[in-house]
Amino acid sequence: MTTNTVSESQSQSQSKKQNFAPLIMDVAVPVGSYYLFKDALGMSTFAALAWSSVPPAVRTVLGVVKERKVNALAVLILVVNVVGLLLSFVSGDPRLMLAKDSGVSSTIGIGILVSVALGKPMMTAGMKPWLVKGDAAREAAWARLQSGSAAFRRAERVFSVVWGVVLLGECVVRVVGAYTLPVDTMVWLGSVVLAVAMVLGFLVSGALAAGPMAHMLAAETNADADLGAAPVAAPAPAFAE
Repeated sequence: MTTNTVSESQSQSQSKKQNFAPLIMDVAVPVGSYYLFKDALGMSTFAALAWSSVPPAVRTVLGVVKERKVNALAVLILVVNVVGLLLSFVSGDPRLMLAKDSGVSSTIGIGILVSVALGKPMMTAGMKPWLVKGDAAREAAWARLQSGSAAFRRAERVFSVVWGVVLLGECVVRVVGAYTLPVDTMVWLGSVVLAVAMVLGFLVSGALAAGPMAHMLAAETNADADLGAAPVAAPAPAFAE
C-alpha cells in the first residue's frame, strides 16, 4: 500500500513538471527576465528585450536540433520580442507610441490563430496543466480524448480561437482609441482595455471550451476508474466428463 502511494505521488509530481515545464521555460522565464533586466537592473527597453529573447531562441534551436520539431510557444515569444525590438525604434508621435503597445497583442493573436489553422492549437499548452492538475489518470484520459474524441479536439481549437480573436480585438480597440481619444485618457484606458479583454477571454473560452473539456476529461477519468475497479469474473469450474 505504502509503495503504491509513493509511486502514485511520484507519478503525479512528474506529470506536473511535464505539464508546467513549457509554460515556465517558454513564457515565465522570458517575460520574467525582461522585467528583471528592465526594472531591477535598469537596462533600456531595447536591451531588456534583446537579452530576454535569448531563452526562447535557445529553446527554438534546441527543439529543431534535438527533437526535429519547432517549439511553438518559444517561437511565439521570440517573435513577440523581435516585434517589440522593432517597435522600440518608433518614437516622437505620442499617439503612435500608444498604438505600438498593441503590436504585441496582435502578434500573439495572429500566432495563435495560425497555430489553429495548422492543427496545433497553441493555447493548449497553457490550458492543459489547469485541467490535468498533475494527475496521472487525468493525463492518460487527456491523451485518449485528444486522439479519439472529435468533440474534445474541436473544443481545444475553440479555446485557442477565442483567445486569438480576443487579443486581435483588444489590439484594434487600443489602436482606434489611440487615434480618436485624448492621449491622457488613453494612457490609463489602454490598461483597462487589456484587463477587460483578459476577463472576456477567460469567461468566453471557459464557457465554450475549457468547461466542456473539463467535463469530458472527468467523465473519461471516471469511466477508466470504474473499468479498472470492475471485478473479474472467476473462471467456471471444470467438471470431469
